[in-house]
Amino acid sequence: MKIGIVSPYAYPRPGGANAHIRETYERLSELGHSVRIITAPWGDDPPARDVIQIGQAIAVPYNGAIGRITLSLRLEWLVRKMLERERFDIIHHHEPLVPFLSMQVLDSARCPQVATFHAFGGFSVSYWLGKSIGLHYLNKLDARIAVSSAARHFVARYFPGDYRIIPNGVDVAFYADARPFPEYRDGKTNILFVGRLEPRKGAMYLLRAYAQLKKKHPNTRLIVCNWGPQLGHMRRLIRKEGVADVLFAGRVDDRDKARFYKTADIFCAPSTGQESFGIVLLEAMAAGLPVVASDIHGYKRVVQRNVTGLLVEPKEPDAIAAALERLICDEGLRRRLGEAGARRAPEYDWSHVTRELLDLYGEVIAKRVAA
Repeated sequence: MKIGIVSPYAYPRPGGANAHIRETYERLSELGHSVRIITAPWGDDPPARDVIQIGQAIAVPYNGAIGRITLSLRLEWLVRKMLERERFDIIHHHEPLVPFLSMQVLDSARCPQVATFHAFGGFSVSYWLGKSIGLHYLNKLDARIAVSSAARHFVARYFPGDYRIIPNGVDVAFYADARPFPEYRDGKTNILFVGRLEPRKGAMYLLRAYAQLKKKHPNTRLIVCNWGPQLGHMRRLIRKEGVADVLFAGRVDDRDKARFYKTADIFCAPSTGQESFGIVLLEAMAAGLPVVASDIHGYKRVVQRNVTGLLVEPKEPDAIAAALERLICDEGLRRRLGEAGARRAPEYDWSHVTRELLDLYGEVIAKRVAA
């Protein structure tokens, strides 16, 4: 079939939803389907393969991070011409209420349409104020998907309805078979953080915990993959406290990210909240790592407490340090948690996730034909 996937996040820019889109695009294409990704360009980004660019993406703060909306004075005309040309069998939106690309496609398309909701958070002013407008667009969907029960709970508060849970996925073999960086397998216990350095991801709390640990366990190293607005604050704290062995790897490509997972001994995800799922948890589990993660709604559905990882109170450096110390001192526990995570990760392999999506596509297309 011919499938259109709508990304409001300036694909292929990094991000959870865009990673989901990239992986499903690749799996669907491998299965012989014709897939196009519909998105708005950001800055002077060149178009990627099978990407249709419409309008222009504009950055706005949203849910503790930076979101993007699509603007164009000719948006309606551009969308209509694109739909006439492409003639999709089904269109799959991601976060369809992010203005304005999905909204225009929902208004203009005549084929079946489904949408995935990724977000989780507290009270949403935009959803509350825009309930009537949002219902207008969501009522055009043939099916609604949430990546987790947390994401379903969040969106259903404002837009009740049936939401099928189809989770994020992971390429298990890619992370399980990666090769570690030999220069960092030097006898130190490596603690890994992967995520944007912004308040919501909690990297500062991890750094404060590591500063405590380093005094008691000097044979440790903290590896930080990615960058963000808190990088300067973290560097200043390191200088002030005299913390050694912190490696800022910067934004790494997928291959090197997988290698850092295999280089690490412990993975830590100290997010403060507003996480619907946590793809990094799956990546760590696929690599066979024990996990220390915040005890938040979106994470504890992935990490099984004391089975695949240790859950701690968010925003508590002392609690993070205690959990990390427990794993540093107990190699047997590290091994048991890591092995349990590696056994659980295949449940989320992209091959299974893609099959669930295709089953749903078939259902909604069949209903349209029957109607």
